[in-house]
Amino acid sequence: MSERKMTEAQRAYEAKRAAKAGMSLEKWLTSKERRAAAEAKEAAAAAPKAAEPPKKPGFFGRLLEKAQKPL
Repeated sequence: MSERKMTEAQRAYEAKRAAKAGMSLEKWLTSKERRAAAEAKEAAAAAPKAAEPPKKPGFFGRLLEKAQKPL
């Protein structure tokens, strides 16, 4: 957020949140950036990997398929 310009209203809001947490505004903003980066990293790690090709049916799966086919 330090790179982005904040309006007075945004600055006042963040100042209130910082005061509620018992921190200075700058310390609050840096901790907020760190938390956002950690969450983004965690979300990227939790993202599903490339889809693997479907597995071939096992023995019983093949038997069930054959049993359901008409004669």
